[in-house]
Amino acid sequence: MVDDPVRCAWARNDPAYLAYHDQEWGVPLHDDRRLFESLVLQGAQAGLSWLTILKKRDHYRLAFEDFDPAVVAEFDASRIKDLMKNPGLVRNRRKIESARGNARAFLEVQEEIGSFDRFIWSFVDYRPIQ
Repeated sequence: MVDDPVRCAWARNDPAYLAYHDQEWGVPLHDDRRLFESLVLQGAQAGLSWLTILKKRDHYRLAFEDFDPAVVAEFDASRIKDLMKNPGLVRNRRKIESARGNARAFLEVQEEIGSFDRFIWSFVDYRPIQ
């Protein structure tokens, strides 16, 4: 008989939360593209539930070119206007514009340090905090 894995209470109520809990939450991440995705999604989540953003993540991946920071950094006013019409996104101009600004800063960090991964993990001596 296989015991059910121990899960946080917040992860038990929705399949999207369950998958996130079991496959992503607390798992060290070292891919710059996925780290940029996390940065954008966390920004979109501000003031909302994480579940709301998880359910919109596929829309974000399409709209933000699979979170390619070089592409997002070049979003112009027309592209932002189009994103504001996308019902699959949180249609908040400041949040969308912050993704563009964060992409530009992200690219600067990559240029200066070599990778965003190296930059972000340096704050915890390159090891997860247990």
